[in-house]
Amino acid sequence: MKALAARRHHPMALLVILLLALVATGGLYVAFQPRDAQAEAYTEEDVQAGEALFLANCATCHGRNAEGLTDSEGNTLGPSLIGVGAAAVDFQVGTGRMPMQASGPQAQGKPAQMDEEQTRQLAAYVASLGPGPSVPDEEALDTSLGDAEAGGEIFRVNCAMCHNAAGAGGALTRGKYAPALTGVEPRHVYQAMATGPQNMPVFNDTNLSPEDKRDVITYLESLEETGSPGGISLGSLGPVTEGLYAWTIILTLLTGCAVWLGAKAK
Repeated sequence: MKALAARRHHPMALLVILLLALVATGGLYVAFQPRDAQAEAYTEEDVQAGEALFLANCATCHGRNAEGLTDSEGNTLGPSLIGVGAAAVDFQVGTGRMPMQASGPQAQGKPAQMDEEQTRQLAAYVASLGPGPSVPDEEALDTSLGDAEAGGEIFRVNCAMCHNAAGAGGALTRGKYAPALTGVEPRHVYQAMATGPQNMPVFNDTNLSPEDKRDVITYLESLEETGSPGGISLGSLGPVTEGLYAWTIILTLLTGCAVWLGAKAK
C-alpha cells in the first residue's frame, strides 16, 4: 500500500488512470449496446459466400476489400462499403441498381440480378466489414401499426420537395432524379430512408425513429390505395400540368370557334 501511495504523484499516474477509464468505458459500451438482430442471423458460411459474390461482381468498382476505388483523375469509381450496413446492400442489389448496367449520373432501378439468397449473403459480407443499418424486421414494416396521417406530415416536410407530395418523383440536377415511390416494397422504402442512396439524405433513427419511418410507409401505401381523388392524375405534378391542360383545351376550343366563325362569315 505504501508503494502505491508513493506512486500516486508519479507523472504517469494520471495517464494510466485515463487509459483505464477509457478501457472500462469501451468495455461497458460493447457489453450493453443493442445488438443487431438481423446481423446475428448471418453465419460464417453466409459471409464467405457473400465475399465470393462480392469479388466476382463488385470488386471491380468497390475494390477487393470494399475500400472503394478512384481513377487516375481522382474520380470515384465506387465508394467504400465499409460501414454502410446490410440495409444498403439489400436496397441497392434488391432493386437492381447494383450491379450497375452502365455508368451514369445515377444508378437506375431494374430487375434484380441476384436472387434473395445471394443478396442476403452479399449483405452478410458487407455487414461483417463494419457496423451499419440492418435490414428492418417485420414489425418495422407492419403498416397496420402505422399512422398514415402522421406519415403524410413527415413526408411533406422531409421528402415532398424531391419526390412530390404524391410520391410521383421529380427531376434533380445534372441528369439525376428522385424516383417515383409507387409500387416500391416497404422494406426498400425503409432502407432508402436509413441509408440515403444516391442524392437522398440519410434519415437515421435520431432524425426519424423507426416508428416515423413506418408511418411514412403507411402514408405511401394509403396513396396507392386511394389513387387520385380528382380522377386523372396528370402525373400528380399539381397546378403546372393542370394549367397546361386547361390552356391547351381552352385555346384549342377558341381556335376552333374562330376558324368556324371565319368560315361561316365567308
